[in-house]
Amino acid sequence: MNLSTSGKITRVSNAVAAGQATTNCSSVDMKGFESVTFVLSVGAIVSTGTVTLKAQQSTDNSSFADLEGTAIAYTDADDNKVAILEITKPLERYVRPVVITATANGTIDSVIAIQTAANEEPVTHDSTTVVGSEQHLAPAEGTA
Repeated sequence: MNLSTSGKITRVSNAVAAGQATTNCSSVDMKGFESVTFVLSVGAIVSTGTVTLKAQQSTDNSSFADLEGTAIAYTDADDNKVAILEITKPLERYVRPVVITATANGTIDSVIAIQTAANEEPVTHDSTTVVGSEQHLAPAEGTA
């Protein structure tokens, strides 16, 4: 299994400047996939600040509801770390991550979605968020 050909990677949130807000990231269409993993990368979190990553789902890509038990919380001791949230076999077609920064400022570096267990391979990456992908099998040393 090679992630670049069997997993669809999409950037679902760009960087968000330090602040206190709820960021509803772009959703992913789960048609043809069994699982999605969201990777949230945060920057600085001001003292007493919190950042929470959770997942929501929707049948129509417009009315979203929280998925029970999916919240992962950062504190101000978690600057420059990532959170990984995987949803397998969601019950509705569209899934999105939501990032909440509260109490004091927190910075979002990005949120990436990695859809896996595709019904058909190779998958096509979202050209609006992925510049390219390559796969190399046992490459020799030399000029990159």
